[in-house]
Formats: sequence, structure tokens, C-alpha cells
Amino acid sequence: MRRISLIALLFLTFAARSQQNMLTLEQAIGTALLNNYNILMAKNDSVSFAIDRSYVYAGFLPRLNAAASQVWNVNAQKVELANGTKRDTTGLKSDNLQAALNLNWTIFDGFKMFAIRDRVIEQNKLGSLTVKNQVITTVAEVITNYYNIVQSKLQLIALDEQIVISEERVKLADRKFSVGLGAKPELLQAKVDLNAQKAARMRQVTLTEQLKVQLNQLMSVETNTTYEVLDTIPLNTTLQYGDLQNNIANTNPSLLISKKNIDIANVLVRERRSDFLPTVNFNSSYVFNRLTNKAVVNPFDALFRQNSGLNMGFTLGVPIFNNFNTRRLVEQAKLDVQYQELTLKNQLSQVDMMLSNAFKAYELEKKSLALELENIELARENVTIQLERFRQGASTYLELREAQISMLQANARLISAMYNTKVAETELLRLKGDLVR
Repeated sequence: MRRISLIALLFLTFAARSQQNMLTLEQAIGTALLNNYNILMAKNDSVSFAIDRSYVYAGFLPRLNAAASQVWNVNAQKVELANGTKRDTTGLKSDNLQAALNLNWTIFDGFKMFAIRDRVIEQNKLGSLTVKNQVITTVAEVITNYYNIVQSKLQLIALDEQIVISEERVKLADRKFSVGLGAKPELLQAKVDLNAQKAARMRQVTLTEQLKVQLNQLMSVETNTTYEVLDTIPLNTTLQYGDLQNNIANTNPSLLISKKNIDIANVLVRERRSDFLPTVNFNSSYVFNRLTNKAVVNPFDALFRQNSGLNMGFTLGVPIFNNFNTRRLVEQAKLDVQYQELTLKNQLSQVDMMLSNAFKAYELEKKSLALELENIELARENVTIQLERFRQGASTYLELREAQISMLQANARLISAMYNTKVAETELLRLKGDLVR
């Protein structure tokens, strides 16, 4: 009863401490979605594509440019004619104002503007898919890291339970030795085992803190941020391989990105082919020119001149030969389409392989979990019996120690099976694309 009370007190202490600064999985994911640097960088790229998307029809509009110049001249001139006439003029001032408004409108460019529009739209979709893929990857990493901390915490609880039992062993061995019913080696071994478990607990505490630092990096918070995590690992044991495999090509984020890259590559082929076709431009300009002279040397020079006019016309450009550069670019674009298609097939094969392996691991861990749940009950009952037998002198310290080791190992296997099942479950949902909806 005393041992049970100590274990109950231990769990209550953990619960009270955890409530002080509890971090749930949902909070960890939410923090990572707001702060994770990889997600922010992916969003930045997506925003860049979105900006291009908002100006996608700008290529269909004309270009209008204005130009103006104002020139002031001050000249001095000396003239001596053959008849002896001399003329000396200084301070001849004039100013010249020129202005022009030019309009250029590409009416037809071999459908390149339409291909560019489609490419920009597809790139914007690719940006959204990239963000979603990064979000899913980050969420999977957060889940894995979070429950790794939970696993470490559960191992701590298991070690503390063993320490309570070992402390009871030390007390019983000391009591037996003091009354002459036990040998000193039993007492020494009990103390050695207790110290070993305390050392193991210190290592487990350090590991837990290191895992928290990793999670802090994923959440992009201060490295020394402290908190407690839950002490349970919820599991979904109802996943079916057929449901996961069904339509995965349209739900897996990496496969969707590959498909979008194929769409973009096909649009680029259209864009390159447009350079084979002629272009038609509409050109128009309004020109204004004003010249003012304060004085003139030649009587035929104008003191004032002003010109203005509007002109317009069409320009036809026909590509005849450009060193086969356009043909080369088209062939390169077609080759990129083939490359993207091969990439998709390769990723389909990899996703199918990863899904199969993850599901096999998932099934194995579920079976292991069922066995270890039974084993831990048997091991805990065995320790209780051996401890009572040792207290009554009906059992040796070696039998109790063996039962203790068996219980510690069963606890470790159980916690590991729970964590591995969660990791496999998370990987299956990540591959399916259902981790984030």
C-alpha cells in the first residue's frame, strides 16, 4: 500500500507540474504554422507568384511612353565677308522644346502573350501547392517531435516508478540486514541498482530537454522556452491500405507539384513555338517641337518655329532565320516536358513504396502494441508479487531484481510501440495528404 501511495503521489506531482505550462499538440502546430521559417519562405515564393498573377493581363495592354526635352543655347558669332563687311554678334539666345507621346501595342505575337498568361497562372497554382506541401511536412515533423518528447516523458515516469520500487528494495534489504536475516551483498546490490536508475533518469531528463530544443526550432521560438507536454499518445488504429492508396495521385502533395510542373513545361513549349510566327504591332505617336530664337544672323532663319503632329501605323515582323535558335529552344522545352513526366513516374513509384512500407510498419507496431499492453500488466503483477514475497522472505533479491528488469524492459517496449505506431500513422496521413485539410 505504501508503494502504491508513493506511485500515486508521483503521478499527481507530474500532473500538477504539467498544468503549470502545458503545451498541447494543437498549440505546437499552430505556433509552427505561424513562425516556421520553411513555411514563411514557401509563402514568400507563393506571394511572388500571386503578384505576377494579379498582373497577368498586363501583357495584353499597350505601352505608352512620354519623352520631353528643353534646350537653351547662347552663341557668339563673328563674320567677315569678302566685301569687307564685318559682323560681330554675341548673346544669340534660343530655346528648343521637344515633346513626344509614343504608343506601342502588340496585337499579335504568335500567341506568346496567351502562353505567358497561362504559365503565370500555373506558377501561381504551383506556389500554393508548394506552401501546402511545406505545411504538411512541417506538421508531420511537429507531430513526430512532440510525441517523441511524450515518449521520453513516459520513459521518465517508468523510471520513476522503478526508482520507487528500488527504494523500497533498499529499505527492505537494510531492514533484513540490520536484524540478521539478510546478507550485505543484497543491500549493496539494491543500492547499486537504485543509483543506476537515478543515473538513467538524469540521462532521460537531458534527452527530454534536447528534444524540446528541437521542437522549439520547428516552432521558431526561443531555444530555452520551457513547457510540459501531455503524457498520452492517442492512436488511430483504423487506417486501411486500400483507402490510403485510393486516388493518392490526386492527394499526395509532391505528386501534385510534379503534375503542375508538367503543365508549366507544356505551356513553355507553346511559348517557345510562338517565336516561329510573325508579330504585328500598332504604333502611334504625337510629336511637338517648338524653337524660339531671340535673334538671328541669317535673315532667312526663323525667329519662331513650332511643329506638331500625330502619326500611326502598323509594323509586321516575320522571323525568317535566327541561327536555329528558336528550334533549339523548342527542343529544349520538349525535353523538359519529358523530364518532368519521368519525375512524376519516379515519384509515383517512390510514394507507392513508402506507403507500402509505412503501412507494414503501422500494422507491425499495432500488433506489438497489443502484445506489450499484455506484457506490461503481467510484468507489473509479477513485480508486485515478487516484492511482497521478498518482504516476507519467500523470494530472493535476484528474483525481485529480475522481475524489476523485466518490467522496465516491458515498459520501454510498450512506450516505443506506441510512439512507432504514431510515427507510422503520421507518415501514412502525410503520404495521403490528409494530415492537413
